[in-house]
Parts: sequence; structure tokens; C-alpha cells
Amino acid sequence: MCAALLIACQLAVVPFAQAQLPGMGDGEMTASAERALGDQIARELYRDPDYIDDPVIAEYVDKIWQRLLAAARTRGELTPELDERFAWTVLLGRDRNINAFALPGGYLGLNLGLVAIVGSRDELATVLGHELSHVTQRHIARIMSKQGQQLPLMIAGMLLGMIAASRSRSPDAGQAVLMGSQAAFMQSQLGFSRDMEREADRVGFGIMTQAGFAPQGAAAMFEKLQYASRLNDNGSYPYLRSHPLNSERISDMQGRFQFRNTDGAGKGGGAALPLQMDHALIASRARVLTRPGVDELRLLVNAASSGEFAGASAPRQAGTLYAAALAANEMRDFRAARSLAQRLVARTADDPSATRLARLLSAEIELAAGAPDKAAALLDAKAKGRPEMILAAQAAVATRTPAPMVAPLRDWVAVHPRDATAWRTLSSLYGAQGDTLRAIRSDAEANVATLDYPGARDRLRAAQELVRTSLQGGPGAVPVDHYEASIIDTRARAVDVLVKEQAAEPPLK
Repeated sequence: MCAALLIACQLAVVPFAQAQLPGMGDGEMTASAERALGDQIARELYRDPDYIDDPVIAEYVDKIWQRLLAAARTRGELTPELDERFAWTVLLGRDRNINAFALPGGYLGLNLGLVAIVGSRDELATVLGHELSHVTQRHIARIMSKQGQQLPLMIAGMLLGMIAASRSRSPDAGQAVLMGSQAAFMQSQLGFSRDMEREADRVGFGIMTQAGFAPQGAAAMFEKLQYASRLNDNGSYPYLRSHPLNSERISDMQGRFQFRNTDGAGKGGGAALPLQMDHALIASRARVLTRPGVDELRLLVNAASSGEFAGASAPRQAGTLYAAALAANEMRDFRAARSLAQRLVARTADDPSATRLARLLSAEIELAAGAPDKAAALLDAKAKGRPEMILAAQAAVATRTPAPMVAPLRDWVAVHPRDATAWRTLSSLYGAQGDTLRAIRSDAEANVATLDYPGARDRLRAAQELVRTSLQGGPGAVPVDHYEASIIDTRARAVDVLVKEQAAEPPLK
């Protein structure tokens, strides 16, 4: 029995001990430790094939995200310590499942499947505000703290099960007690999670309305979630769920909305939120980028010439045309893609935001079709928006005229050093210029941005070796900028420290 108890204690304690990082005071995980754990998880997500950094969707999401962060600061939900220490980064995934999730350290995951079904930026703000509240309220640290408190009770339940089995000579009796203790432990965790979900609903609602988003977007979002989960719902009773029932959450959000707008004069009144044209385009883009398969791509293309198209509203027509043009582009049918893009440009002429998105899609199609000159003509090289800047840089590389785009991208990464896509694009520009040393360092910085410190170290060592070879006049020598070489040496030392720290981290289990 003692041997069995020892094994049981090891099984119960070891996984938690490996996941638990050092804490302070009452045992709750510190902000620094939570960020370190979040970095570990984010590093794995960056390597996932489903991870995508689509500049167009990322820009749209980030505008909503920054408004929510500003509102959380104003409300006092986001403390200066968390604001400084956490990443506050949204990672996009191609997954078609309707989901978003909070991670330790200020990272959020957002599936394109969710972006594809939301009907407004207000609904999307509801989801992001909810997940943001999980982070600001330190729910992950609180869960770990509660697990630490419950763990001795679980071990005690195991001990009682072993004693019962030894006395009754029936393994079923001991198993029943053992399973009962585990069930009690899990039920406690479920209840704690439900309370956290309610808190995130409440705080998230306050944040999204403080940020200026329509409050009825919250109820509309939960209605969509209820509809989407209906076929997959196993009908569990509320007390067996980790999340409150959607109907319960819908009622709560509707009540908050009515309380906030008792006279019906609030933003949007009591009416359903209208579909905005630019949002329709973003949702369509998300749908195509989830890689739905050739058959569905063909259906999206054919939808632009269906009988239902003529009777649809202008935003829905624009969304249909956008999805059709992008789907044709994905299938390498550039003739159809160009024709559909032209129709989209005409349809969005009265909406500046949608017009810009249509123009960027046209440039994207021309680049994919091997016509970078036409793409460059559609783009503004002086634009400050990230999607246009990235596309203009790609066109500059393809047309072998990289010089005009080097300074804008260099200025961008100076302000946004964690933008891996911008660093890789800048690396391509330097490479097209023949500036091998800066191209290698930019590639290394892209690895740093995705938390791949060993990869960054290898690239920086390659740059150092190139400098040594060039100074000695060996084969492959390049002109050496001593200022750049000094930066590379400094960055190499800093990255070496990060590699050692990363190697000392406990493995994720």
C-alpha cells in the first residue's frame, strides 16, 4: 500500500510540479513567471502549420485589440505591471473551428473560423474583450493556485481508496472511492472555471463598451456561438460544464444591454447591428484562408454569378465578390480572379475602407500572377499601413527596385521589433540589394520575434563568420560595414543569453 501511495503521489505531483513556475507570496504565479510560461506556449504556436500572419486580417484585428487595451487601461483592469510585462499579442490560426482562447502572459489565440462567422467588429470585440479579461483578471495564475490547494485533498482521496480496497478485499470499493475523490476534484475545478467565465463576461462587456463598441454585439455573438455549438452539444447539465450555458450568457448580456440602454437611445438602439462592407470583406478573407478545399473554393467562385447574388445587400455582394476573387486566386485562376476583383472594385467604390481592401486584393492577385509592375502601380510606396507596406515591398523585390522600400520597413521594425513578417520582408529587400550582412541579421531578428532563439543564434553566427571571412579576403567575401558588424556582435551575445535561459526552462507537459 505504501508503494502504491508513493506512485500515486508521484503521478499527482510531478505533472503539476513541471508546469508550476516559481511564485511569490500566497503561491500565485508572478507576472514574470506567467509571461515565461506564455512564451513557451507561444513558441510552439509559432511553429504550428496552422499559424498565419495575414497582414490584412491582422491589421483589422489589431485595431480592435488596441481599442480594447486602451479601454482596459482607462478602467483600471490593466495594471501598469501587467501592461509592461505581458506580450499583448494576438496569434491567428487557420483553424476552421469557432474559437478564441487566452494564454498565459498576455497571448491570445484567434481562429480564422471565428473571424469568418462574426457579423460585425462589435461581435469580434466581444470575444477579444472576454479573452482579454481572462488575462487581466489573472485567471490562469488563479487556476494554478487553486490546483495547488486542492492537490493534497486529491492525494488524501487516493489514500482512502487504497485503504478501502485493502480492508474490503474488493478492488471495486477502493476504485469507487478513488474515482469519487477525482470527481470531486474535477467538479471543484469546473465550478471555479464557471465563475471565471462569468467574471470574464462581465469585465469583458465593460471593456468593449468602454472602447466604444455596440453593447448588443455581445448578445449577438453568444447567439452565434449557441447556434454553432448546437450540433456538437452533448446536453450536459450546467453544473457539469466548465463554461456557463450559452443561453445563460445570452440572457446576461441582453440584461446588461437593456440596463445600459433603458431608453433605447444607446449606440445602435435595440436594432440588430448592420453588416459593414469592410467587415464583410474581412470575414470573406478569413473564410478562404482557412483552406476549405477545392470544392468549396469553386462554390465560392460560382456564388458571384448565382441567382441569389442580385438580391443580396451591397455589403453581402461585396463579401461574395471578395471571397470569389480570393478563391480564384488560391486556385491559380488569375483570369477569373482579375475579373472578379474588377467587379469588387466597382461594388466598393462608395466605401473608402472597403475600396482600400479591394485594391490590396487586386495587388495581391497581380503579384501571384507574376505581374509585379501592375501590383506596384496599385500600391502607395509611402503608405504607413502594414498590409500595403508589405505588399509594396514584395513588389519592389520582384521588380528588382528594393531601395525605396528599405527605409519604410527599417523604420517600421524599429517601432515594431516583434513583427517577424516585416523583418523577413526587410531581409528580402536587403538581399535584393546585395547587402548580405544586413539580410542575415534581419532574418535572425525574425527568428527572435517568433521566440526561436537557437535559430537566431545560428543566423547571427553565420553573419559573424561572413564578417571574419570578408576581413580576411576569403571566398565569398562581401564589403563589411563595421557599424553593422558591431550590432551583430552585440545581438549575438544577447541572443546567447536567451538561448541559455530557454534551455533551462522546464518542458511543457
